[in-house]
Amino acid sequence: MKSAQEVIVIDEKDNVGTALAPLAASDVVSVRTERRVERVRLISDIPKGHKLALTDIERGSAVIKYGEAIGEATAKIARGEHVQVHNVVSIPRGGVR
Repeated sequence: MKSAQEVIVIDEKDNVGTALAPLAASDVVSVRTERRVERVRLISDIPKGHKLALTDIERGSAVIKYGEAIGEATAKIARGEHVQVHNVVSIPRGGVR
């Protein structure tokens, strides 16, 4: 199992975390927030600096990082999946697309 230091979560409301090192599909990472520790099995390779889904995110739902919506899922994103431009459209500053 990978250590909590390899994934960072900024806010308790976040539904994505950020990989601090390259992670491989089938790795199980331990994700720590202020209130909980959970394990997530990755279903995609996650490059360093990229996001991974901490929960299932439905198509059209907000992708939350920093406690704020940073994008909208353009497809269903499964827990442990890579979250990037192939499945998210960004929400510009001010929330207007």
